[in-house]
Amino acid sequence: MPSRLGLAKAAGKIKAGTDFTVEAIRNKEAKLVFLASDASANTKKRVLDKASFYEVQVLELFDTETLSRAVGRTNIKALALTDQGFANMFKK
Repeated sequence: MPSRLGLAKAAGKIKAGTDFTVEAIRNKEAKLVFLASDASANTKKRVLDKASFYEVQVLELFDTETLSRAVGRTNIKALALTDQGFANMFKK
């Protein structure tokens, strides 16, 4: 399933990183958010509060290493899918 994140990254449909994720939520670009299961309490609160306010679904399926590896970066705690088609692949 994380390989689908790599596909979305290649298509340019991901905002990776906590700041970019929060910005995507705020700008109503985020269709689905992934939050690392091992993210700090502060990071979780920041992302979950923003997602709750803007009514964006958040999934905590993967840890930091899995999310990071899937998008070819390091230390990724949160990422947003900005395409509804990719988001639907994970919501099933």
